[in-house]
Amino acid sequence: MNFELTEERQMLQDTLRRYLREKYTTAVRNDILTSDAGLSADIWSELAELGVLGALFTEEMGGFGGAGFDLAVVFEELGRAGVVEPVLDSALMGGRLLASAGKSDMVEEVIAGSLHLAVAHGEPGGRYDMDHVHTKADGGVLIGRKAVVMNAEAADHLIVSARDGDAIALYLVAKDAKGLDIQGYPLLAGGRAGEVTLDKTPCEPLNLSLTDLQAATSLALVAISAEALGAMESATHLTKDYLMTRTQFGRPIGTFQTLAHRMADLLIELEQARSAVINAAGYLEASDADLHLSATKNLIGRIGRLVAEESIQMHGGIAMTQEYELAHIAKRIVMADHRFGDTDYHLERFIALSAA
Repeated sequence: MNFELTEERQMLQDTLRRYLREKYTTAVRNDILTSDAGLSADIWSELAELGVLGALFTEEMGGFGGAGFDLAVVFEELGRAGVVEPVLDSALMGGRLLASAGKSDMVEEVIAGSLHLAVAHGEPGGRYDMDHVHTKADGGVLIGRKAVVMNAEAADHLIVSARDGDAIALYLVAKDAKGLDIQGYPLLAGGRAGEVTLDKTPCEPLNLSLTDLQAATSLALVAISAEALGAMESATHLTKDYLMTRTQFGRPIGTFQTLAHRMADLLIELEQARSAVINAAGYLEASDADLHLSATKNLIGRIGRLVAEESIQMHGGIAMTQEYELAHIAKRIVMADHRFGDTDYHLERFIALSAA
């Protein structure tokens, strides 16, 4: 089986990696983290110009990619550089939901980088249960609350899940809609989210159901796993460099057997994580995709925690400073496990799917 990237994907990877290496420095990211926006408008625009956002959509949707391996290439590089811009939530999930709803004009704006979206589904107490929706649609308005809505403040439109009778449907809400209140806050791993209150807020039905949202979440599982893989690669690379630079007793500490063995273990685990992401990307369109996605998310979560903890321990105190790259990367690795279901959730889901 050939695991080599196609020529187009290799070009995309090389272009994006070069751009982020030159433009997305630790200092630039720290400036973004301390801003009220939680993202850089210039970076977002340049990602669109490079075709990164277009790679998340199929040709029929107006893009030039959209397959599992396209998502894996893009998000691995974003994770490697520790990018905090909401590409996953705004462009991938939001954009693909609009594409499913036939909103081609809005999708074009997303690909061009001129339209921001937020997907408001999770609610207080919902944990990872996608059926936990108490927000109600009543006569063209929405009433309810949504929790930890990524990119809520910067979004031009929110895609909101609500119950219409017993069924869960999706609705489009403009950022200036009456009765819409957003209380924003920064996130530990970068970016911003918000608590959203809908008080008889006007909305537009999208003719999408919970099934469509689950399909978008499947895309997000590949993306977040690839992003965590890229972050793990950066953490491992930083640790390896540190071990061969830091000296003690007249030689690099990486030459000491105990640390060398720990580093070797990380490299082995990293290869397992890469294989899992390849597997998830390859099975994204398969009938048993959910089984492979849960297996991948569980493995990525377990390996990610190991990589983050080991990298910090082998670095010592410097790993906890904001000015050092690893501090941010380690946070992103750990927090990636808590998005779209953590290790325990996906282990239980995998067991249930295997028994079905």
